[in-house]
Amino acid sequence: MGACIGSFLNVVIYRIPKGESIIHPRSHCSCGHMIASYDNIPILSWFILRGRCRACGTRFSIRYPLVELLTAILFVGAWLRYEPLTAAAICVFIAMMLAAAFIDLDTMEIPDRFSLGGFMLGIVLSLLIPALHGFGGDFFMADSLRSLVVALQGAFIGSGLILWIALVAELVLRKEAMGFGDVKLMGAIGAFCGWQGAVFALFGGAALGLLVIVPVLLTSRKLSTTAQPPEIMEAAEPSEEDAEAENGLRIPFGPSLVAGAIVYLLISKDYVDAYFYEIAFVLFP
Repeated sequence: MGACIGSFLNVVIYRIPKGESIIHPRSHCSCGHMIASYDNIPILSWFILRGRCRACGTRFSIRYPLVELLTAILFVGAWLRYEPLTAAAICVFIAMMLAAAFIDLDTMEIPDRFSLGGFMLGIVLSLLIPALHGFGGDFFMADSLRSLVVALQGAFIGSGLILWIALVAELVLRKEAMGFGDVKLMGAIGAFCGWQGAVFALFGGAALGLLVIVPVLLTSRKLSTTAQPPEIMEAAEPSEEDAEAENGLRIPFGPSLVAGAIVYLLISKDYVDAYFYEIAFVLFP
């Protein structure tokens, strides 16, 4: 299921920045060849076709099977980590965040449908699935309200924290240091992860970005959507916006925030929550 969703995410990542429908037209190559179902199998088709269109031989970027594989792995991680209903909500969050991260990598922009939409969806799911924030007693309404409070705390604390960091950095550097899309994205992350997860996504994500994302951006452009996805098979023109600004390399921060949030949910949630609990106990015994 994760691989299939990842295949759809490739369509979303490619078409939404262009303002195109993610439903119509059918998957096709730029040469006009309609893609058959047996050439549209997640992960496998890219290797079966050796990364080329069956009809015209146009190359496709390896990023597309990687997105499918990554989505599959993260969905399995969520399913193993949480109860089924909570895992389903986490998978929805993961899918939205992956789309936001890759679009940010390509365009330096995060569409509101993922940031503001993620925030609103996080609030709704927090009410419907209190276990998303660790509440699961005998009183559903009470647990739903507690879960809602945690979601709102996470959204406003996370977005407020990154907003103040952006404002201070802009004051010191005398130029825009962070886009407002990152602030809205933190609202979505906080709604799903709570304030502890939002704080970890900010600082843990920054560390992950330094270790992984920045080296990739500095050393390779092979994962760009300038190569067409096998799911859409449309020739993509290179973006007019270069990654280099007039006075330095522009690094999107959204992927780092997303990486931090996913690591928190799937790996470090218990450790991070315990860490903040110990700090709170020391400050307010």
